[in-house]
Amino acid sequence: MALALAWAAKGMYITTPNPRIGCVIVCDGEVIGAGHTQPVGQAHAEVQALRDAAARGNDVRGATAYVTLEPCSHYGRTPPCSLALVQAGLGRVVSAMVDPNPLVAGRGLAQLSEAGIQVASGTMAEQAYELNIGFFQRMRHGRPWVRLKTAASLDGVTALENGESQWITGPDARLDGHRWRARASAILTGIGTVKADDPQLTVRGVEAEIGPFVPPRRVIVDSRLDIALDARILQGEPCWIVAAQPDADKEAALRAAGHEIIMLPNAKGKVDLPALMQELGRREINELHVEAGSKLNASLVREGCVDELLVYLAPSLIGPGQGMCALPPLARLADKKQLRFHAIDRVGSDVRILARFEDRQPPARAVSQESN
Repeated sequence: MALALAWAAKGMYITTPNPRIGCVIVCDGEVIGAGHTQPVGQAHAEVQALRDAAARGNDVRGATAYVTLEPCSHYGRTPPCSLALVQAGLGRVVSAMVDPNPLVAGRGLAQLSEAGIQVASGTMAEQAYELNIGFFQRMRHGRPWVRLKTAASLDGVTALENGESQWITGPDARLDGHRWRARASAILTGIGTVKADDPQLTVRGVEAEIGPFVPPRRVIVDSRLDIALDARILQGEPCWIVAAQPDADKEAALRAAGHEIIMLPNAKGKVDLPALMQELGRREINELHVEAGSKLNASLVREGCVDELLVYLAPSLIGPGQGMCALPPLARLADKKQLRFHAIDRVGSDVRILARFEDRQPPARAVSQESN
């Protein structure tokens, strides 16, 4: 299963909106076929592994397939993988997890079992969950896994008071941030950041390392449609611009340039952020990568839209400046937003921290099944 997970990771940047799945077929202790899910509409991991075994001249009848997620059992963009495994004559299928997709949810394993194939699940479930945390989030809650990225000094400053922020962290951390962009289905920012920094919010500098990738959709929260038509973020692939107050002329100009306007007002005339998360889930966004200013960061946190923080800390002190998150002052320390460290790593001269909100800790992941 560890090898299957390594194969799944090969599809890190290409499978969205499908999960990243790996499959390894083993006979008499030897790997006779392996593969991972291809871009959407193409073969899934199980079919790739079967093709690999056939290309090597290996007979898979009676062999064991290790798959990082339950084989799908429905006709979607591709035929069911469970049917392919049955027709190939596998003897045993071990999955890391049961598929949370309501169209599958145990039916794949059941079909295999009914065909006389021994099945089991729950092996290395935690690692499989982490690889597809956004897919699980969307299947279970209808919204993406939201990762808020920021870079700061040790005293928590993300920019000077005049807005200067380039560069607080070093080049290794900045490249690492682009890797995290590349694995996301979409990148979200606010109009404040667009005006202040004129960012592109594209993946750069890591293309040769990561290989082919699906460019993440760029999403701009802009309640009043204040964005300038020559903003750099509007160049290249179309953006989704989320607004709350209509502006017929600006909307027409943006649509003429290929961008889409999504109107999601709340009662205060601002963008309804929880509704936006549901809309992004409906649009098959698995992982949402946020790079915004302190005001939008605070709104997302306050509205319960953020699952984890991706924080790069530089070994420096800046003093007065802008912070990560412009939350209102607390009267009691007991009311603080509590997180748990998930991972802490050195990246060049900086430190990368993944911290998850306590109420977003994943539940028990595995659903074990055994059958003959």
